[in-house]
Amino acid sequence: MPHTDVPQQVSGHARALDGTLLAYQRQGTGAPLVLLAGQANNHHWWDGVRSDFHATHSTLTMDWRGTGESGKPDHPYATRDFAGDVIAVLDHLGIESADLYGTSMGGRVAQWVAARHPERIRRLVLGCTSPGGPRATERDMAVRRSLAQADARAAREALIDLMYTPAWRSGHPGPYATLGDPGMPPYARRRHLVASNEHDAWDVLPLIGAPTLILHGADDRLTPAANAPLLASRIPRARTHIFEGARHGYFEECRPEAGAIVSSFLTD
Repeated sequence: MPHTDVPQQVSGHARALDGTLLAYQRQGTGAPLVLLAGQANNHHWWDGVRSDFHATHSTLTMDWRGTGESGKPDHPYATRDFAGDVIAVLDHLGIESADLYGTSMGGRVAQWVAARHPERIRRLVLGCTSPGGPRATERDMAVRRSLAQADARAAREALIDLMYTPAWRSGHPGPYATLGDPGMPPYARRRHLVASNEHDAWDVLPLIGAPTLILHGADDRLTPAANAPLLASRIPRARTHIFEGARHGYFEECRPEAGAIVSSFLTD
């Protein structure tokens, strides 16, 4: 069941190595759980589920550079650099080690964090994500065309359909916090897309030492579920759970089950 108490809340800014301001938001008082959002999204991606972890953890989110209250430099972004931003926030807050849960592009970033800084990550959860590179299973061209169509409303409807099943949407009409930060400058949105598309952590995945849980919706076409076993084959201490019938937004659509599975894994 969701934790219903109003958690302690702290927000502020850290500074990245290049000087970019990074907005962060911390709720709760337990052991730190870092939650990393998807491409072109800010911390509100987690609004629907973060309270599920407050019985045992404090949750730490951040606005990616280019989103929310963070700085928005107009130069190339990369998932490796986003990982450095995560470490900058942890350093600013004096957090030596934390649990880490990244979904979609956040899962790509989490791979770099866990591989490059194994001493900082206690347990790792990767949701609806991919190792990237030539060995990954990419979305098909029909999906790409649906998201790139000129009609912005139609493209948004296509994204909603990729995130959630019609049956779930009928009882949850929105608004949804997982469709991108509406305040992003267009250049930052493009740079997020390139960063996610160019991700390739295949060679460093065996360096991840933390016990790892890989989660995916079986019917995810945005990041196909075939990527889950690929990740599991490369990460030494990984286990996998697939949510039957779920799409990219499994963490909301399957919230009771997904939250319980993650919480059990983190406290085992």
